[in-house]
Amino acid sequence: MPTISSFYGIFIKMFFDDHAPPHFHAEYGEFELVIVINPIKIIRGDAPKRVKSMVLEWTALHQEELLRDWDFCKNMETPFNIEPLD
Repeated sequence: MPTISSFYGIFIKMFFDDHAPPHFHAEYGEFELVIVINPIKIIRGDAPKRVKSMVLEWTALHQEELLRDWDFCKNMETPFNIEPLD
């Protein structure tokens, strides 16, 4: 599972050849979130409120890039890194 971005201790990852809908995993310590890319929503997991807020903000800023990376992973190709949240 490639890490495509990381910021403030949050690691954004995608699995190769994962199931639909297009989504990614956000890991923060012992917490994990699964976030659908379009429409943006948390479908599984929990994390501190601030972590959820940052991940959702970052997702909105990089939705197009996330969908591109999803297609790469679906085709077993290496995704691009995406800029972290400032």
